[in-house]
Amino acid sequence: MKRYWKRERVYILFLLPTLLFMIVFLYYPLIKGIPIAFTDWDGFSQTSNFVGLDNFKRVLRDINIPRDLKNTLLFTVIETVFCNVIGLAMALAVKKATRLNNLMRTMFFMPFVISLVLSSYMVQYLIYQVCQTFSWTSPLAVPSQVIPGLALIAIWRDSGYCMIIYIAAILGVDECMYESAAIEGATRFQQFKKITLPMIVPAFTANVTLLLSWGLKLFDYSMTAVKGDASESINVYVYRMIFPGYQAGYGQAVALLWLVVVFIITNFVSKTLRKREVEL
Repeated sequence: MKRYWKRERVYILFLLPTLLFMIVFLYYPLIKGIPIAFTDWDGFSQTSNFVGLDNFKRVLRDINIPRDLKNTLLFTVIETVFCNVIGLAMALAVKKATRLNNLMRTMFFMPFVISLVLSSYMVQYLIYQVCQTFSWTSPLAVPSQVIPGLALIAIWRDSGYCMIIYIAAILGVDECMYESAAIEGATRFQQFKKITLPMIVPAFTANVTLLLSWGLKLFDYSMTAVKGDASESINVYVYRMIFPGYQAGYGQAVALLWLVVVFIITNFVSKTLRKREVEL
């Protein structure tokens, strides 16, 4: 046992700062916030009243929840689908290690290192400039197109991340499999369909799960790019209830329910895709 701890203590020390950060800024606030959901606390008063399950019952009657839920799910679906498709296409285009491809990889990945807020302002500006040049109406100015417009910002930022994951998976496929398929007369598309796709399913699982969790936590884009009911997500609604609305108890109840929903969705999708990996 002593020998084990002596060998592993270096790794534990490296994990310790992150673990402390998560405990202080994630788990502790989460645990402390659970009792608030059962009160009518306004977020500032020194006292509050216990209301039982009234806040949770109110969620079921709230007419804003279906609208914000629709916005959040639509954004998540669009981002998840297009980020994976575009990321895979970019990975296939620059998978060979050449100077040009290395430069292109860097350019594709650069948007991901930019903050969410800055990304929102940058793409928002570009969309308005392009639309103004061609006399088009910006999708961010049309209520029915706001969510796809916000998803466009996320796609621009996150596709490069998906590309990196897919490149790593594609480079892990044995070249002998492609050579054997070529000798048998398989076309490039057949090789992609029968060899590449089945072999990179674990990468697909990782990307889909991450993008689902990012999409369901939609907040920054809605708060910075476009404000209003048309772009409001569940997370923005929680913020609006707790801080400007002085309804911390109700906002916390919505947040807890949404946390459960996100946990169920991401775990269901992850387990389903991992079963698919085994079948392939």
